[in-house]
Amino acid sequence: MRIISLNAWGGAVFDDLTRWLATCDTDILCLQEVTHTPTANGWTRFEDAERSLPQRADLLSDIRSLLPSHQALFTANDAGPVHDQTGGLHQQEFGLMALTAPGLPLVGIRSTFIHGAYVEYQSHWPAGDRPRAAQALRVFDRQAQRFVTVTHLHGLRDPNGKTDSPARRAQADRLADLITSVSQEGDLIVVCGDFNLLPNSETFQILAKLGLVDLVQDADTRTSRYPKPLRHASYMLVSEPSAVQRFEIIARPEVSDHRALMLDL
Repeated sequence: MRIISLNAWGGAVFDDLTRWLATCDTDILCLQEVTHTPTANGWTRFEDAERSLPQRADLLSDIRSLLPSHQALFTANDAGPVHDQTGGLHQQEFGLMALTAPGLPLVGIRSTFIHGAYVEYQSHWPAGDRPRAAQALRVFDRQAQRFVTVTHLHGLRDPNGKTDSPARRAQADRLADLITSVSQEGDLIVVCGDFNLLPNSETFQILAKLGLVDLVQDADTRTSRYPKPLRHASYMLVSEPSAVQRFEIIARPEVSDHRALMLDL
């Protein structure tokens, strides 16, 4: 079974992203920073107090079209205003997307907020303290004849940095509750995503109590499209390191400002 996790950056590197995804042959694809705008297609522009970025209007539909046989799940963290290429204003949803390959029975699904609750911004997007959800999937791996639970998240972004805080501690506790609510005894558990944390975060201590082992540690998970010197963001953890056949932090091609994480079990 192959699992890939990637912060898709709203599809800002869309052509490279879709070319690469078409070759990945993944069983479970976990994407963060996915856009969905029912009233637009093509390109939009996202702006907050810190950034102005091109984004796909509807990356959710773009990826569904690319992988039509996969089952797709989308959870919106929040929604806010974006402009299309003609200046038209739209309300764009922003969140998480998970896809499972055909032939992989999906036997459990749950999504919940691990920070805040769904919000619709009418005039502008805030730079920080936006709500965050997580998705958990339980599948049956026919080849291995066992159940696998995969949970992914896009952790709280704080303009002050990636250090621990009470909000991040509460986020970790809610994440642990989600994992335990979906997984069952004997499951192989995988947790992945853009945690927005440093490698020494107490979040990893909380997840270690569930038997989860971090595969990334202090490795660089950013691409050259990210200009800041702090290179830690994305992580992948497993409950059984002995089940890992291959783990790779993919440096090339660059399909986002994050590197993709690929796990073969």
